[in-house]
Amino acid sequence: MPGQFLKTPRFILWVSFSLLMTGCASPPAKPNNICDIFTEKRSWYKAARSASKRWGGPVTVPMAIIYQESKFQHDAKPPMRYFLWIIPYGRASSAYGYAQVKTGTWADYKKDAGSMFSDRDDFSDAIDFVFWYMNISQRRNGVSKWDGYNQYLNYHEGHGGYARGSYNNKTWLKRVARKVEQRSKIYSAQYNTCKERLEGGWLRRLFF
Repeated sequence: MPGQFLKTPRFILWVSFSLLMTGCASPPAKPNNICDIFTEKRSWYKAARSASKRWGGPVTVPMAIIYQESKFQHDAKPPMRYFLWIIPYGRASSAYGYAQVKTGTWADYKKDAGSMFSDRDDFSDAIDFVFWYMNISQRRNGVSKWDGYNQYLNYHEGHGGYARGSYNNKTWLKRVARKVEQRSKIYSAQYNTCKERLEGGWLRRLFF
């Protein structure tokens, strides 16, 4: 009986769907090149372009932020903390997903710009969140959406923390923000070489 079920169309459909979902959730094979990322994951490109049109700004800065936060792992979490290096007692925060968003901040996004169905482990929702957050950073703290360095400082410290200069004595954080800035610039240069191809039709992508 189990052997017969394994051959049914329902089982084959379930396996195909599971493999498809696994492929969608897996990190891109070449995360250091935005052209390769968007070529491999067309749905990510569509989501990034959609969020860019909604909020304004480049797709490259949010992609650099997401890389820094999760390396494009859909279920990323802060590391577990241990008492005496043995007994686990919870994680450093409730941050979760592609963009490492805390539960409370995600609730604010869902109320303000998302929906009740928005999920932190859904790439389209995650990148829309980053654009939303960057938009607030620009509105409240006057930070350009093309400024990867200060956008990341806002993202990490919060809008109030950034306004107070909470990052000033955090040398390590400034180094990380510079890495985000540099990656966003590399992504931008790469994106300029493939944007036309990515925005073209399937026939153009096939031959060019």
